[in-house]
Amino acid sequence: MILVSILFVIFLLLNVPVAFAIGIASLSFFLLEPNLPTALSVQRMVSGTQSFPLLAVPFFVLAGHIMNAAGITSRLIRFANALTGHLVGGLAHVSIVLSGLMGGVSGSANADAAMQSRILAPQMLKRGYSGGYAISVIAVSSLITATIPPSIGLILYGFVGEVSIGKLFIAGIVPGVLLTLLLMATSYLIAKKRGYDVKADIEKPSFRVVFNAFKESVWALLFPVILIVGIRFGIFTASEGGAFAVIYALIIGVFVYRELSWGKLSEVLSETVMDNAVIMLIISTAAILGYIITYARVPHSMSELIVGVSGDPTVVLMLVLLFVLIAGMFMEATVNTLLLTPIFLPIVQQFGVDPVHFGIIMMLIVTLGGMTPPVGVTMYTVCSLTGISVERYIKESLPFLVSVVVLVLVLALFPGIVMFLPNLLM
Repeated sequence: MILVSILFVIFLLLNVPVAFAIGIASLSFFLLEPNLPTALSVQRMVSGTQSFPLLAVPFFVLAGHIMNAAGITSRLIRFANALTGHLVGGLAHVSIVLSGLMGGVSGSANADAAMQSRILAPQMLKRGYSGGYAISVIAVSSLITATIPPSIGLILYGFVGEVSIGKLFIAGIVPGVLLTLLLMATSYLIAKKRGYDVKADIEKPSFRVVFNAFKESVWALLFPVILIVGIRFGIFTASEGGAFAVIYALIIGVFVYRELSWGKLSEVLSETVMDNAVIMLIISTAAILGYIITYARVPHSMSELIVGVSGDPTVVLMLVLLFVLIAGMFMEATVNTLLLTPIFLPIVQQFGVDPVHFGIIMMLIVTLGGMTPPVGVTMYTVCSLTGISVERYIKESLPFLVSVVVLVLVLALFPGIVMFLPNLLM
């Protein structure tokens, strides 16, 4: 197992694609272990993708692309602008609220950050916002998509940890709303101190304007509501909900907004195939590593190590979250979810931590790693798309990152905040 870890780190340092780094490193274990036939590695790759709950991933990825092409994103931007565009630091609030709304559409933090970098970042710079502040708001607010359903990360966590995806979706709503409000408060304080949009030259929109913006985007806003209600009352499972999302997006794009042409649909399918190919290849190679982790009794060893430090459930949870945060700084969230869930979920369950509660805070921490150096995927995405240096981003993002860490600590220490809705509804 030590050799596998060393090879994996070496491949990452050599910029080998993550899926191949995991697969080749894992294969070395089978080649050196006489009791395990090499053919078993291929069987694990195939069996790792043969899961009904896993069908939710390609369906929701396709639905997200269709909704973006169908004009839903532009309508959500207008609605978010009508709600918060007149406030101090208005465009920052628009970005944060949009991330909350987009969580129910894209399900991907990186996709949300990339879209906003192209659309909102130039507008912020024209308004006089500093470049570091603008991209920090965009990058860190995309974290909201990690909890607002349908989060791809929660689907993968539920699949690997055999946790109810429906419960995870419902549990993510309250943390998502709290994160939205906390980031808005942080951006407001910074904007007011620096004088961003402080002058009363932006009129507060009338009720009619807000209502019209709401009407335009109501079909997009209804989607996560229908999804949660459908799963809660057993109308469909999370995987069937993904299929419903695709049909729903097609109907809205073709018959309601009438912006989804055959040309756009062709581009959507091409992008979806690429995204799903990357995700499924990582899942299949991670399945090999997951088997090795179980075979080598890594969870048991890690459990003994952590218990040796402390037997207090709170301390154990904090140690696990610290490890997950460090891992998130070096590896992409999807990979971390697939690799770390089978290691740490059994450990925290031994100490009475609810798997749904752990899933929400783990996804927040894992996704947060994408917004931090040294290997934050979302961080590099927003910096490259806007041409703003990583140094400026790191400096300006600190208040937002600290706010998120504080919220995660509160959610970890007070599980009732996370579990209130799922316990009430399910």
